[in-house]
Amino acid sequence: MPALIPTEFYGIITWLGRVADREAALESAALTEIFAGFDGPEGEAHGGINRPACSRVAALYKRNHPIRNTRQFAVMAAEDLAQIAAKMGLDRLDPALLGTSLVIEGIPDFSHLPPSSRLQAEGGATLVVDMENRPCTLPARPIENNHPGFGKHFKPAAQGLRGLTAWVEAEGILRLGAKVRLFVPDQPVWAQLEAARGISG
Repeated sequence: MPALIPTEFYGIITWLGRVADREAALESAALTEIFAGFDGPEGEAHGGINRPACSRVAALYKRNHPIRNTRQFAVMAAEDLAQIAAKMGLDRLDPALLGTSLVIEGIPDFSHLPPSSRLQAEGGATLVVDMENRPCTLPARPIENNHPGFGKHFKPAAQGLRGLTAWVEAEGILRLGAKVRLFVPDQPVWAQLEAARGISG
């Protein structure tokens, strides 16, 4: 049996975006297609083979220590975006306001796909799931600028729905409307997971 199992779950790319200059703005600009290279989305501020360590890996590295970039893409599910908007009291939440790279529709419980799952698009571009992308306060300002009074509601509404981070395993073009197939690792959940969570606090 292969270590990665092809599933019957297919999604459709419904949105593509790129953050060209994160220092200038978190918002991503909408695109119809993008080249996914080994260093991430072409022209993306979050791209690169390496990145500086951040608070997510504070237990391992000092801030800004160079580490491998497994956060080249911020991927969300259309269904999760709709749930977040509803929880916030909005009719719709533009993925650009969250700095999103890619929105996929049709794969259930998307934000909790197992790490090392693959998302393979038509044409061969393949992304490897790093982990769940935990919500932070950074999108609050662009949301507030577009929906006054709602920015502070994003982080609590997005718990468990913020999508995934991913990196490029095979290069290719990602296009709006392209099908994406899910492959999951053939590996059981680690038996010591709950004990480890208790130790880490």
